[in-house]
Amino acid sequence: MDRRKFAKQLKKTVYEKKNHPVFFYNRNHYPRRTLLRCISGIQPEAYTISGAEIIKAFSADEKAANSKYLDKVIAINGTVKSVDKDEQSSITVILSDAGSMSSVRCSVDSIHNEQADNLVSGSQVTVKGVCTGFNADELLGSDVILNRCSIKKINNN
Repeated sequence: MDRRKFAKQLKKTVYEKKNHPVFFYNRNHYPRRTLLRCISGIQPEAYTISGAEIIKAFSADEKAANSKYLDKVIAINGTVKSVDKDEQSSITVILSDAGSMSSVRCSVDSIHNEQADNLVSGSQVTVKGVCTGFNADELLGSDVILNRCSIKKINNN
């Protein structure tokens, strides 16, 4: 097979695989432009809510809260409980009240790691990200999950 035929067959194969349903299923369902706009702060948030209010909304009626908040860009105001860093240098900011076991877990986008490193426990912060779900657990406390987060505002007390 000469090079031209091989290149033509390769293009055809790649095109067929891109249009295959499994390819679309495995792709991240958030459009890249929307994510970049969210991270850079251009994408406006659909809702601004406190951490306690969103936890209460999910705990009271998870189905209604999913339809309202799931896959939407939201800004959450709350108190930083802790800042966790793992082996891959991914930072997770945990927002919670002092006496509560439930929390909002915000996975910070790598672009904003420097801002997240400056956070201290007890400071008031506004975090903006995409709500991706809720983990209900009566023993360990429930968690609202936000991904691709950016730190919008920090009030160190």
